[in-house]
Amino acid sequence: MHCVDSTTGNTIWEKVAREEVPHEGHQPNNTFASASPITDGQYLFAYFGSRGLHCYDLDGNLKWSKDFGRMQTRNGFGEGGSPALHGNTLVVNWDDETDNDFIVALDKRDGKQLWKTPRNEDTTWSTPLIVEHDGKTQVIVNASRKVRSYDLATGKELWSCAGQTANSIPSPVADANTVYVTSGFRGSALFAITLGRAGDLTGTDAIRWSHDRDTPYVPSPLLVNDLLYVLKVNSGILSCLDKKTGEAHYEAERLEGIREIYASPVAAKDRVYVLGRDGACLVLKKSPKLEILATNKLEDKTDASIAMAGKELFIRGRENLYCIEDK
Repeated sequence: MHCVDSTTGNTIWEKVAREEVPHEGHQPNNTFASASPITDGQYLFAYFGSRGLHCYDLDGNLKWSKDFGRMQTRNGFGEGGSPALHGNTLVVNWDDETDNDFIVALDKRDGKQLWKTPRNEDTTWSTPLIVEHDGKTQVIVNASRKVRSYDLATGKELWSCAGQTANSIPSPVADANTVYVTSGFRGSALFAITLGRAGDLTGTDAIRWSHDRDTPYVPSPLLVNDLLYVLKVNSGILSCLDKKTGEAHYEAERLEGIREIYASPVAAKDRVYVLGRDGACLVLKKSPKLEILATNKLEDKTDASIAMAGKELFIRGRENLYCIEDK
């Protein structure tokens, strides 16, 4: 791990969390460090799946570590989901090809287990989403067999909904009343699910609307205001839907200059940023009409989603870390 000065790019500190020979490989486009780190401004949480979860203070001092075992991923594709943080609770989802699937909550301050709930899933690469609705905080996990929601306080399952494709990777997004869940491996599925329901919601009126074409395999959707952006599989083909009805403002529009995408689109102010795998980034106007404002190109391979802080964009390339600032 590297702590880098955001102004100069100079390394402040670097740490080795763990050294070992991996028990399995990974798909060529994956790495052994695909999970994103998390910080609350006091602690830094670095997750390496089968190589553990490690908590540091911002000076690089190790506070605690937690080992969850060895994950056996489908076809040895490797690991990819990140933890989720809410208040003092850190949530890790662990789905693989064994019978030891679970979701676990830890106290971020000392790593002590708060609860652990068994699951029955295939390998999952999505990151949990934590939302508050009607005074209750819930953890929503996208997965191939069922999307499931859990009470953050107890780990009790609140509701579930079947219908996603195999290899569900995109993470859910939500507004105050609805969660949007999608997948796109050898099929297409996008559900707008009402928050606040309980039990098995499959095929019920809790699904406000659904969409069965041109949905993403790896990139997560982007929800901004009333607009829901989804990419087609891993390609530079974009749709923009009305979040309330699912109707398309535009559908399956090809983005010139982008062929493949793993990174999720992001938004700031009136702009949407779509980053392709070859370093090309399109800047779109946040609008129900497709309007490309600019095209920028890095001479690097870029699979990680753009991170935003203040007026700065951070892009992790295969070769370099980049900071782009509005001055």
